[in-house]
Amino acid sequence: MTTLYIVRHGETEENVKHILQGHMPGMLTQKGIDQAKEAVEQICSIAFDVCLCSDLQRCVDTSKILLEKLPDVPVVYTKLLRERDWGSITGVVVDKEKGIEMPDDVESLPAIRSRAKSFLEFVKSRYDNKNVLVVSHGFMLRILQAVYHNVNHKEITSMTNAEIRILKI
Repeated sequence: MTTLYIVRHGETEENVKHILQGHMPGMLTQKGIDQAKEAVEQICSIAFDVCLCSDLQRCVDTSKILLEKLPDVPVVYTKLLRERDWGSITGVVVDKEKGIEMPDDVESLPAIRSRAKSFLEFVKSRYDNKNVLVVSHGFMLRILQAVYHNVNHKEITSMTNAEIRILKI
């Protein structure tokens, strides 16, 4: 059995400002750095075989902090773990009360679910019976969990920054 320790990146400047980051790099806040350092204490005793990480900077930065006490864990960066591509509304500030209209160039839910399925298949084929640290993004991790549990993503509680959840596949 493979165990995935999924972690959302630490808080970013863009999170604070309610900006749709999508494929933007994102910059960790001091709070985000501290969140990642706190998460280290929860995982530093685990013998990880690999860290699979989104190639976007906010996840790269979070993974470096998470692995400070685990320097021998190899890191594989993958686009499969990227956040949803928000297309032309990338960088837009979202008013949580009013929401936002989705233009046609936003990555569709079926497309992001397909990416999540591909990621899980990749893990099963490459990392069977391993402990895998996964560093990704809020919406992507929500979709990943929905695919894993075979439910609608709205049934999955959003992860807080640097929160850790465990999936066994």
